[in-house]
Amino acid sequence: MKNLYVSVVLLQLIGTCLCQYPRPCANSEGLRTKECCPVWDGDGSQCGAMSGRGFCTEVEVSDEPHGHQYPHSGIDDRERWPLAFFNRTCRCAGNYGGYNCGECRFGYWGSNCAEYRESVRRNILTMSPAEQQKFTSYLNLAKNTINADYVISTATRAEMGENGENPLFSDINSYDLFVWMHYYVSRDAFLGGPGNVWRDIDFAHESAAFLPWHRVFLLHWENEIRKLTGDFNFTIPYWDWRDAQTCEVCTNALMGGRSPLNPNLISPASVFSSWKVICTNPEEYNSREALCNATGEGPLLRNPGNHDRNRVQRLPTTADVDFTVGLLEYESGSMDRFANGSFRNVIEGFASPTSGMAAPGQSTMHNALHVFMNGTMSSVQGSANDPVFLLHHAFIDSIFERWLRTHQPLRTHYPRSNAPIGHNDGYYMVPFLPLYRNGDYFLSDKALGFEYAYLLDPGQRFVQEYLTPYLEQAQQIWQWLLGAGILGVLIAAIFAAVLIVARRKWKRNQRRKRVPSFGERQPLLQSSSEEGSSSYQTTL
Repeated sequence: MKNLYVSVVLLQLIGTCLCQYPRPCANSEGLRTKECCPVWDGDGSQCGAMSGRGFCTEVEVSDEPHGHQYPHSGIDDRERWPLAFFNRTCRCAGNYGGYNCGECRFGYWGSNCAEYRESVRRNILTMSPAEQQKFTSYLNLAKNTINADYVISTATRAEMGENGENPLFSDINSYDLFVWMHYYVSRDAFLGGPGNVWRDIDFAHESAAFLPWHRVFLLHWENEIRKLTGDFNFTIPYWDWRDAQTCEVCTNALMGGRSPLNPNLISPASVFSSWKVICTNPEEYNSREALCNATGEGPLLRNPGNHDRNRVQRLPTTADVDFTVGLLEYESGSMDRFANGSFRNVIEGFASPTSGMAAPGQSTMHNALHVFMNGTMSSVQGSANDPVFLLHHAFIDSIFERWLRTHQPLRTHYPRSNAPIGHNDGYYMVPFLPLYRNGDYFLSDKALGFEYAYLLDPGQRFVQEYLTPYLEQAQQIWQWLLGAGILGVLIAAIFAAVLIVARRKWKRNQRRKRVPSFGERQPLLQSSSEEGSSSYQTTL
């Protein structure tokens, strides 16, 4: 009961997952009023206004022009996000955050959000077996737990009725919530009529927002696992794939090995073998002009290394990463997949990590790992189904962090206008609620409360990568160690007592041996004055 009470208190402090449609707003009233300003239970007011946490206000979207890649207007719910659904939301003050300002923004903790805390993301291959098992068990728990705070939309806003009379939302588990979000941000745009779609659109890939969007995605995912498990020290680990020749994390103890019966499936010995994927059939959705409704669509597919060698000849190397980090410009030219000399385009994998020039038909860096996995990971819209996605993107984010620390760019380095739709500085990230502007996350992770183990100085790195795992293992088995220690002390005490008794006896005997043999000799047997009683002594 004590642990449950502590978990409840911590949940109140850290709040809930900060993404997609909050349940209090996913109804006819929310759609009709276009307002999502839920009450904070802490004081019973909208957005915690009575406590000075925030207030309900009009959403102000950027009017800066976007690029030529998307020539339409007013046909997609994601345009000018989130105005198709809500034009009034909570705006939080200070370090407060969340859709009702009842939480803390990233990196801050406590009832008043005044405590800054830095968490360290670690290399999964240096974690102890117990830590690795805990991570996979957390993923499985998220996959099998319906999210209590958020729902997804199963239809377009137009299908829900002009006044929201037909709200079409659905429950979803906490893992698939993020899979659906990644699908939703990258799906094709419906132009009207089955199969009539616009494919050249993506609000989180192929331009400047690629890195900030996935940074926020990971932070939210991390926060959701902390909320779900009560483990507020949890961080997403990363896979450092530099110079790797194989999928080093594709073992049954980690992300799942290859099935001996079918090389495209995960081994039955893996916790992920029973998982069902969602949102992996974009052509079917396009043909019906329908959104993915998160229905299970089959097993997780993966066949690492058996990919198209014309697209990916090798996995990225240390030299590739170092060259990429050395590029000066964050974004350049058309600010899309054809940009030359763009750090973002090279790290995303549409340009060469040896020349910086766009490489049509090739997949490098980030894209190379997705193609290499040769399965669910190789489809943009459904790739987040594979838990390797998290490890991979955590390492991509660490390279972004290296670049930020190396060049310390001003915010003006991030494009304010003319990037593809959804990618300008002032555009709100689709489909997050509460709202986050792209440019606000063009900053170091130090301001967001996390760090990467391999970016620490050597002393700190030793503690995180080597000492900490052993200390945590010791903490997990402390009761056994304590019992063993007590038993050891008892055995040592008994042994010492035996030695002391034996030594005293030996000394006594030695003294007796030194008695002189001359003079009056004593009889071997001495009779007492009492009949029937006798005692004896020896010269030994």
